[in-house]
Amino acid sequence: MQIRRSFHFCASHIVRNCTSRRCATSIHGHNYQVEIFLKAHKLDKAGMALDFGIFKNEIASFIDAFDHAHHFWDKEAEGFQSFIVSTCTRYVKLSFNPSAEHYALMFHLFISAILEATELHNGEAVEVVSVRVHETSYGYAQSEIEDLKNPNLMGAISLEGVALSPAILKDMPNPKLLEQLLAYHKAKENGLDTPRPFKSPLPLAQI
Repeated sequence: MQIRRSFHFCASHIVRNCTSRRCATSIHGHNYQVEIFLKAHKLDKAGMALDFGIFKNEIASFIDAFDHAHHFWDKEAEGFQSFIVSTCTRYVKLSFNPSAEHYALMFHLFISAILEATELHNGEAVEVVSVRVHETSYGYAQSEIEDLKNPNLMGAISLEGVALSPAILKDMPNPKLLEQLLAYHKAKENGLDTPRPFKSPLPLAQI
């Protein structure tokens, strides 16, 4: 059983080193669509894979952080980075080149990590199996779950690889979302038993 949830955001970037001159040399923007596909290993107590209301919390907040922002690779020239930081209040600094392929892998990694760090209360058993990122209406990049274990694909993409501007953090319902997410997963890597930082709403026990 699979379910799909889609999100949208608008943003600008430059994708360095690509063959398209316009794409590689000029700031340009896209109306992005992010599609998240989850696989349910069983249905919850409501007969659902996952209540879409759960997407409205940390996952929606994380994706919305990319909206109306300029996204740039941390390998950009220092002068360019300084220009962006001094002229844009909303910007996202990335440890990877902001291609659609990298976005698909990054969102897959982060959304999986957020779900894992969320305390679910209704017997859910789901995993993110695929993420599609559309830059245009005629093409998309799609990550699969096995891609997250492939260093040739993931490269520099990690939970430490996304830095949000102060203005973006200020706008978020939980400005410490990324900080809490990283702390939780680092504790898990070190074998520490730590509570999940995020909690889904309690279901209505009606019947």
